[in-house]
Amino acid sequence: MRFPDSKPHLSLPRILEMNLGFLGLQFSFGLQLGNMAPIYSYLGASEAALPILNLAGPITGLLVQPLIGAMSDRTDSRWGRRTPYFLCGAVLCAIGLFFMPLSSSLLMAVSMLWILDAGNNITMEPYRAYVSDRLNANQHQVGFLTQSAFTGLAQMLAFLIPSLLVWAGMNQDWVDAHNIPYTARIAFMVGAVLSFTTILWSIRRVPELPLSLAERARIAAEPKGVVATLTEIVSAIRDMPMAMRKLAVMSLFQWYAMAAYWAYVIYAIGRSVYGTDAPTSTGFHSAVLTNGEMAAFYNAVAFVAAFAMVPLAKRFGAAGLHAACLVLAGAGMLWLPHITEKWMLFLPAIGVGIGWASIMGNPYVILAGSIPPHRTGVYMGIFNMMIVIPMLLLAATLPFYYQPMMNGDPRHVLTLCGLLMMAAAVAVWSVRERNTGGLPVGATQA
Repeated sequence: MRFPDSKPHLSLPRILEMNLGFLGLQFSFGLQLGNMAPIYSYLGASEAALPILNLAGPITGLLVQPLIGAMSDRTDSRWGRRTPYFLCGAVLCAIGLFFMPLSSSLLMAVSMLWILDAGNNITMEPYRAYVSDRLNANQHQVGFLTQSAFTGLAQMLAFLIPSLLVWAGMNQDWVDAHNIPYTARIAFMVGAVLSFTTILWSIRRVPELPLSLAERARIAAEPKGVVATLTEIVSAIRDMPMAMRKLAVMSLFQWYAMAAYWAYVIYAIGRSVYGTDAPTSTGFHSAVLTNGEMAAFYNAVAFVAAFAMVPLAKRFGAAGLHAACLVLAGAGMLWLPHITEKWMLFLPAIGVGIGWASIMGNPYVILAGSIPPHRTGVYMGIFNMMIVIPMLLLAATLPFYYQPMMNGDPRHVLTLCGLLMMAAAVAVWSVRERNTGGLPVGATQA
């Protein structure tokens, strides 16, 4: 049986094993970040339309994650509370990854992205809740920052694979009949295998703890069905802790900036370093590979920084540390559009990597310290709404101001991203709520 005070203390190797599935999950996400915009361009999409074509992620996140989070809180099956969602999401993710690089039209590519993002979103929030379920509060920082480290490692590998294939002798301009490079095809096939096998490894090696009799009784007594689930989501939003409300303001700036950065950084590099805006040119293929190498580097930085942040978050608090990291990320984004030499791109990437490590760890440390344990799944899902709503706002607004305000130049979009990251740092600095132990949210007793 499981009780709040009786969760076994896990060693670091065991925490790494339980989070290994996050490696496959984030490898999939890295493939999207590095390849979806180019794939759309290869199939004939315009730059201004990119945010709209990428709506699958934010819309499925908005609809799926709160529902899945609330449902998993109320699940009591023979396989566990979160495990059924891990497996279902992993299968959908693998299908989407396998067929994505075989797309013959924009419609097929968009459809595969919807399947892929549905799988990712079904898995994501139960996986976040799994950390709170499985670990004591004094190990939450290690658990969430370990997920952040795996995010950095996975995305580094995902971004780097096409360049590794080119370095091994593959022609970067070898494309299929629909202009999609074969380097992308191989990377997506690897991702399909990795996303499923790592999640399977995690749940077999570090299974969920059995529910206590009290927890089973509480779940059995709760109403079931879609209406009950929606009612729970509305109730949780109404009762949202103040720290989480403040995180919503931060997320608005932070995730609008990150979504715009991912959508347009390749196009900015194409113009500033390679002097091209033609998606079928050799220069654009070089820009895609260069962005992959730069992104692999900043994710390697994120991998190292995530572990370094564990003692820093304990000492200074997750909110202040996150604010400092966002400033570094914003500075990197402001600098990047002015660089014309490939090697110099890796300097601002350091700031972006530190910021990315913090984004994937510290807000969840703050969140886990401010929400009731029995509502972990639903609140993790609601928190993801704060991530995807800014992405939806990007899709709804940027196509209208891309030409008149940005002059159709993606480098100006990156400048906007830098300013928004600075605004996010100011917003999160105000998160100073106290938990029941009298410590700042996100801090733990030594």
